[in-house]
Amino acid sequence: MLKLLAAVSVIVAVFFTFVAPLATSIRQGLDLQGGTHVVLEAEDTPEAQVNEDAMERVVRIMEKRVNELGLAEPIVQRQGDRRIIVELPGIKDPDKAIQVIGKTAMLEFKNEEGETVLNGTDLKDAREQTDQQGQNVVALEFSPEGAEKFAVLTSMNVGRTIAILLDGEVLTAPRVNEAITGGKAVITGNKTLEEAHNLAILLRSGSLPVKVNIIETRTVGPSLGQDSKDKSVFAFTVGLGAVVLFMALFYRVSGIVADISLMAYVIILLFALKLLDATLTLPGVAGIILSIGMAVDANVLIFEHFKEEYLSGKTLRLSMDAGFSRAFTTIFDSNITTIIASAVLFCFGTGSIRGFAITLGLGVVISMFTAITLTQFMTKNLIAANIFKNPWIYGINKRPKTEGEVKRFG
Repeated sequence: MLKLLAAVSVIVAVFFTFVAPLATSIRQGLDLQGGTHVVLEAEDTPEAQVNEDAMERVVRIMEKRVNELGLAEPIVQRQGDRRIIVELPGIKDPDKAIQVIGKTAMLEFKNEEGETVLNGTDLKDAREQTDQQGQNVVALEFSPEGAEKFAVLTSMNVGRTIAILLDGEVLTAPRVNEAITGGKAVITGNKTLEEAHNLAILLRSGSLPVKVNIIETRTVGPSLGQDSKDKSVFAFTVGLGAVVLFMALFYRVSGIVADISLMAYVIILLFALKLLDATLTLPGVAGIILSIGMAVDANVLIFEHFKEEYLSGKTLRLSMDAGFSRAFTTIFDSNITTIIASAVLFCFGTGSIRGFAITLGLGVVISMFTAITLTQFMTKNLIAANIFKNPWIYGINKRPKTEGEVKRFG
């Protein structure tokens, strides 16, 4: 009995202490906190045709760009053969981010004759910094091959200008005073250090292999995101409250045991999502709510088999053991099919669908664990304590088919 009281006390205390902090600490998607949704489409040009390899490279470059921008939990994913969706949760000024992710970033060094001598492939690194005059510049470092090309370019153009272009636009056109052999150069003309930082990101991440166009930009306001969050919290509270009330009224003490097990399930699920660094979206919340139903369903199966075994003439202890044994196969089979469906959705679905699949699949695994172990542990200890001798307390309304009911408590 002491073990049971200790377990119940710990679960209830942990639930009410950590459920709110855990829920608010999990990363939130665009639909919950607001932000910017951008759709880009690749376009064929005479210089580069769109193919599978080019699209994979575009996705990798886009991911690198938005991650280096320090954006809040960005999502970059393919949509069809030519489109890419970029979601930037929490971004209040999307224009700056869009300018960076949408640029082709073709860097060129041209002499006065218009010949391109170096390009972005010759770069080793690019970093923003402030020089001794207080100017915000981008410091370039070339690869060994690029350094050789740059040395030849500057030595042959002393007293002349070299134009540095990005996507065909001249960024700066400095005059060469002497040959530069160190493999380093700077791009001036940046008004702010942030502007230099964004340009450096573009140059470091490399140029896109194909041309991309922004075909849709949609901003989800913080108020809309907060409204979605509030409705999600309300739905979660109502759903969990209704389940807890139903179990307590229908199965009485057994239902209360299931409710305590459900509290443990919620805490474990939230902790797992936090540990996995998951991003929670509205479909993910739907997956959690659905998995709560699955968790309760496992307990219902156990208790119904428990009632059947008791009415067949077994004692409470033996009925509970048999009920768990019989219910396990059904719970295992139904949960495995759900897990398989979740795996298929995760493998072949996109963003929000994958979020739903993760929360549902993870929730089912955890619900099976809490039902088979925690519910069984608490119920067996409760029956062994022999506090409640009336089977009605355990949700059993009918009388057994055999005589000697009183003798079978214990």
